[in-house]
Amino acid sequence: MKVLAAMSGGVDSAVAAARAVEAGHEVVGVHLALSRMPGTLRTGSRGCCTVEDAMDARRVADRLGIPFYVWDFSERFHADVVQDFVDEYAAGRTPNPCLRCNEKIKFEALLDRAVGLGFERVVTGHYARVEHTQAGPELHRAADWAKDQSYVLGVLTAEQLAHCWFPLASTPTKAQVRAEAAERGFLLAQKPDSHDICFIPDGDTRGFLAERLGSDPGEIVDRDGAVVGNHDGVHGYTVGQRRGLSLGVPSPDGRPRFVLEVKPSSRQIVVGPKEALAVSRIAGSRISHAGAPHPGLEAGLEVEVQIRAHADPVPARARMLGDELVIDAGEPLTGVATGQSAVLYEGTRVLGQVMIDRTVAADAVPVEPMVGEVATAR
Repeated sequence: MKVLAAMSGGVDSAVAAARAVEAGHEVVGVHLALSRMPGTLRTGSRGCCTVEDAMDARRVADRLGIPFYVWDFSERFHADVVQDFVDEYAAGRTPNPCLRCNEKIKFEALLDRAVGLGFERVVTGHYARVEHTQAGPELHRAADWAKDQSYVLGVLTAEQLAHCWFPLASTPTKAQVRAEAAERGFLLAQKPDSHDICFIPDGDTRGFLAERLGSDPGEIVDRDGAVVGNHDGVHGYTVGQRRGLSLGVPSPDGRPRFVLEVKPSSRQIVVGPKEALAVSRIAGSRISHAGAPHPGLEAGLEVEVQIRAHADPVPARARMLGDELVIDAGEPLTGVATGQSAVLYEGTRVLGQVMIDRTVAADAVPVEPMVGEVATAR
């Protein structure tokens, strides 16, 4: 089988490529150049797709004896991931750039080019599993739940999954992957995992956004509308945030306050107590199915929902109402922001995801939702 191995320069993708070679496939390695600053250097575990990463990937490819190329996707990455990130924050939403990168770059742009060049599979170092069934491919959690990355792959379609191969799916632990890399003589065996947002290597998200969106002052208000502070732009805030609020008026009970809602139209940030963050319903219309759509979603289906990459899944009931997917959680969810993705699971299987357009507070959910209802959490 002709296989394209996406090699990020990390230990996971290196071992995944090695396993594909060991399995006897015709493997070609490719590194994606995503930065518009080719001189960018990696700082510890921050950043990815840097000069060091490209060199690390090349060294692994040389050791495996496979062809290696660098593909420049920097313009598309900027348009589909970086600019989308900025636009979403400007609109008062909180995006997940890793999920968007998987959707638009690694499993759309890369996969489209790979298939066009005659490759049958694209190999990556993601911790997830694809099962090929009579009904089509299914996406499942990896064996190592601590490293499971199925959440950020929940945007993949059946057609994309058909061309995906994740060789690390059944590996029990990351420690085993590192040990295997060391045994194969890969110098990156103990290289730190990258984290945070790769295109903001210093971790200063607020500063990054301020440089691009400037200052747009507004008020910070409590749930009654009383002004308790001021801000330089709604793009610096997200639901659930506690730090950096700089409130001039303390809460009556002395307890800390959290961001409950971001209102870009009025340039207001609404704050309140932690318990006011509890949400029991989320909904959205931007839906994608990881494989064939589950027929049970039309009438209502018992599922688990995960709202962040490292969040615990929560029992829920999901159903389609018109063109909207409505999810009622079995226990309150906290820190839910519009723009996030809610990924649905049935056991280990990923059913798909929906981008959250609205939320409803835990004490405001009606017994029976109405099609097109617009009640919000706050």
